[in-house]
Amino acid sequence: MFALAFTAARLPLRAQTFTVEEATIAEVHAAFQAGDLTCEGLVRSYLARIDAYDKQGPRLNSIAIVNPEALEEARGLDAAFATGGLIGPLHCIPVLLKDQVETRDMPTTFGSVLFAGYVSGRDATIVTRIKEAGALIIAKTNMGEFASRYVGSGFGIIRNAYDPRRNPSGSSGGTGSGVAANLGMIGIGEDTGGSIRGPAAVVSLVGLRPTLPLVSRFGMMPANPTTDTMGPMTRTVMDAALLLDAIAGYDPNDPVTAYSVGEVPNSYTEGLAADGLTGVRLGVIRDPMDRSVDTTSEGFQQVRARIEAAIGALSDLGAEVVDVDIPGIERVAAVFGLNSYETEEATDAYLAELPDAPYQTLASILLTGRVNPWRARGMGDLLGKTTRDPGYLEYLLAREQIRQDVIATMAEHDLDAFVYATFDHPPDLIAGDVETNPAPDDRYALGDNRSLSPLTGFPALTVPAGFTADGLPVGLEFLGRPFTEAMLLRFGYAFEQATHHRRPPSTAPPLSG
Repeated sequence: MFALAFTAARLPLRAQTFTVEEATIAEVHAAFQAGDLTCEGLVRSYLARIDAYDKQGPRLNSIAIVNPEALEEARGLDAAFATGGLIGPLHCIPVLLKDQVETRDMPTTFGSVLFAGYVSGRDATIVTRIKEAGALIIAKTNMGEFASRYVGSGFGIIRNAYDPRRNPSGSSGGTGSGVAANLGMIGIGEDTGGSIRGPAAVVSLVGLRPTLPLVSRFGMMPANPTTDTMGPMTRTVMDAALLLDAIAGYDPNDPVTAYSVGEVPNSYTEGLAADGLTGVRLGVIRDPMDRSVDTTSEGFQQVRARIEAAIGALSDLGAEVVDVDIPGIERVAAVFGLNSYETEEATDAYLAELPDAPYQTLASILLTGRVNPWRARGMGDLLGKTTRDPGYLEYLLAREQIRQDVIATMAEHDLDAFVYATFDHPPDLIAGDVETNPAPDDRYALGDNRSLSPLTGFPALTVPAGFTADGLPVGLEFLGRPFTEAMLLRFGYAFEQATHHRRPPSTAPPLSG
């Protein structure tokens, strides 16, 4: 295993070692306290892994920009620790931050060449909060251009850490592959229709989409504000809970978060226990929400085998699992796709807050002709539409019907949560023309079941459920009522501790030296 060896003036001069791969927040902090690790040493180890695996080796291309001040910030944290100990619950935890989120001292490009080098000069609320908790942003991660898929004109293609020939899902694919390959310890993703949970599922991570009003979106480029949110992408449930502790809660810059007042526990780590599934009642959704998936295909059957094994494990851990049929479940993907009305207004309003931005409207961005062709085609369909159009009412009514059907099904069957596969099919191979063709044949997001959470606004947690026979990760998703993140984390933790499905990708092994 890769080990760090260094000395610190405040510590005895003796050999110090720490294994960085798969390290958790608790393990890092214990090593600091024991004198086996410094913040600078930890950061150097991650920088070495970024150098070895992001643009070399498997060429994951998950990193947009490395924080040029990372080592200096690490030394400052070491100095603070020497005089007063840990400065917060995320002291010196290297974070990979999706490049959709503003940082005052690093570029925010949204995955596009059009915003290359652009620095907004302000921190998003989520950035302020993780820094106040002691975290260090080690790098910003590549993202599907303007928050869709896994390709962008600003960087090229993000690759799946478990098979670089395959897509990493999106649009938070850079954060996903980066955290999975141990290029950072924890990550922040954004989820409009599944962009946290999709990448997490296909790279054996924990991914939490919170209840929409729980986490501030201030300082993040929007897509559809009624479904946009941000959340943790981590290797363990405990680390996801610790990160959520830092970012959850009311922010006057994003007034919708006022709904979270009184709903945030003292800590999301409370109640995490190995017996957290005892006496729980879970509704299993087996019907694919993506009706285009071939249920006789080998890919579907491989994923289904892992999901059935996971459901069996839930039962063995004390949960009562029952099959349920939600009325209209076959319409979920179609209804989500009806919302083309919010994006242009929201994007233009956001860009108006950034007077130095190179482009001020969605239309001006598309008129450049430089956006990835697939993304440009999709964004073109959003122009000229507003939330005052009659079609928006049709969408809202259909969304509300699904929300009522979901909550009624939970009540009828006395359920604590639903459980289902995040994807019913493994990620497909990256098409050779994905950077040039507006309609590449890569079967992106085949078997997608992610839309239920954003349509309802209810929280959803994806956890590793093992690997297919081909060695590709499978994600198991829990969905609960609003503001039940603590409960979902408890379920995920119990499942994780019993199954230990997470394993790192062989494409990014420990470094020697």
